[in-house]
Amino acid sequence: MNDQQLLRYSRHILLDQIGIEGQQKITEARALIIGAGGLGSPAALYLASAGVGHITLVDNDSVDLTNLQRQIMHTTAAVGMAKVSSGKHTLEAINPEIAIIALQERAADARLEELVSQASIVLDCCDNFATRHAVNAACVKFGIPLVSGAAISFDGQISVFDSRDAASPCYACLFPPDQPFEEVLCSSMGVFSPLVGIIGSMQAAEALKVIMGIGQALSGRLLLLDALRMDWTSIGISKNQQCLVCGQQHQN
Repeated sequence: MNDQQLLRYSRHILLDQIGIEGQQKITEARALIIGAGGLGSPAALYLASAGVGHITLVDNDSVDLTNLQRQIMHTTAAVGMAKVSSGKHTLEAINPEIAIIALQERAADARLEELVSQASIVLDCCDNFATRHAVNAACVKFGIPLVSGAAISFDGQISVFDSRDAASPCYACLFPPDQPFEEVLCSSMGVFSPLVGIIGSMQAAEALKVIMGIGQALSGRLLLLDALRMDWTSIGISKNQQCLVCGQQHQN
């Protein structure tokens, strides 16, 4: 690390649990963020400021005026612009030393697998079950840790699914893909603006911990937040041996 980097990341380096070695791991990491909206905004902002060396933003949407109530990576001047382009501009302004790849697309199938296979950590910041399950399946296939967050109305949730650990559950253990779920969108239900900031920031924190291998990640635990009461609930998650994605009979 050069003198400028030592100064920029000095408040991390001062932490015994991180130091220069931990910061170097952050610098060498490759984060894939699926979704550049409410959750992806704070997650990306903190990963960029922390110095994650390579961040790929994937989102097929454009900035809308209704997004600005909560999607803090975008500004009024960015309305009409691709979210990933707006995000790239913001992140590069915060930290010009890192590489930001902006992909305006809805990655799926082979393309999604290609992106996941090149990452060292994946953050699911999307807003639909189909994408969540596709991202989870790709992460299980390539053994890439996944930080999953969700937020609607005043309710949020976050967990880490790390398939590098054979005992760790995956997203499909918690939400089986063969069971119907009602899709609830913030465009119809609304969402409390700081809620996505809380969950997205926690996704960044969990991602950084996993990258550095420090502390205890949320693997095997689901945190639920009721922001009206500011009440947290922690639920243990066990691996489902019959899981359609990570169960023994579905692994090569």
